[in-house]
Amino acid sequence: MVLTVINILGVKQGKWTQNILTMVKAMGLLAIVGVAFVAPQGSQVSATFEPFPISLALIFVLFTFGGWNEMAYVAAEVKNPRRNIVRALVLGSAAVTVLYLLVNGAFLRTLGYAGLATSKAVAADSVSTVFPKIGGGLIGALVCISALGAVNGLIFTGARISYALGAEHQLFGALGKWHGRRGTPAWALVVQGTIAVALIVILSSFVGTILYTATAVYAFYFATSLSVIVLRYKQPKAERPYRVTGYPVTTLVFCGVCAFLIYSSVSYAWSQKRGSLILLFAVLLVGVFLYLLTGRKNRQR
Repeated sequence: MVLTVINILGVKQGKWTQNILTMVKAMGLLAIVGVAFVAPQGSQVSATFEPFPISLALIFVLFTFGGWNEMAYVAAEVKNPRRNIVRALVLGSAAVTVLYLLVNGAFLRTLGYAGLATSKAVAADSVSTVFPKIGGGLIGALVCISALGAVNGLIFTGARISYALGAEHQLFGALGKWHGRRGTPAWALVVQGTIAVALIVILSSFVGTILYTATAVYAFYFATSLSVIVLRYKQPKAERPYRVTGYPVTTLVFCGVCAFLIYSSVSYAWSQKRGSLILLFAVLLVGVFLYLLTGRKNRQR
């Protein structure tokens, strides 16, 4: 709620909040890697545990990279977008990949595979091997900052989607109002924050929330990827500043991965978290109905 208010106050406030949180998070992750070099290597002891299915584990791994595409949501507010959007997407994805591999390598070195698989607080356990008294507190603070950085980025970019919806569909017209003096989609930010708080209360757990969102997220990724192929066919002469590297192979591979993850999340949620899945499809059906209704009115106008 506080971060939503900060983003309502202005783009600069949201930007600097994001920059500070991201820098602290990155330095904290690199500090964990540094600790691993001086920590005693974890013993490879055997332990019994029930692993997630590999298909479901992949969803959580890819969740780490979530946000790689969100530069596109703020394209209208980016300086020199032809150069900076692609550069940000590539450099951002590369930086997250390097950090992800380094940190997981640190976890494996300090805890070992079995220790990593059975730990309830992996980062805290890793740092506690060197700093047993203060390691848990330090990592707790880092996790909070990391979460705040991710939340702030999602608030900043997500509200631009709601704003576009309001600008194009009369039924959601209130969302499409831009605050002239502050330069922010204020109402879109307020509604987005309200929905987020409601989902936290209803879904109540991290796993339930990820399963609820993963199906919808990858369904829209799948549809967006297919639209690349459809638009190439329907509008072959349209200007395309970015041609898509490896097209159509990369696009088809990504579509296949999305379809696999949709199936994985749906099948697991149906057996374990059926309530979140029912809620998701109910919301999607309402959304489709409202989209068709407002789309018809837009065509009539």
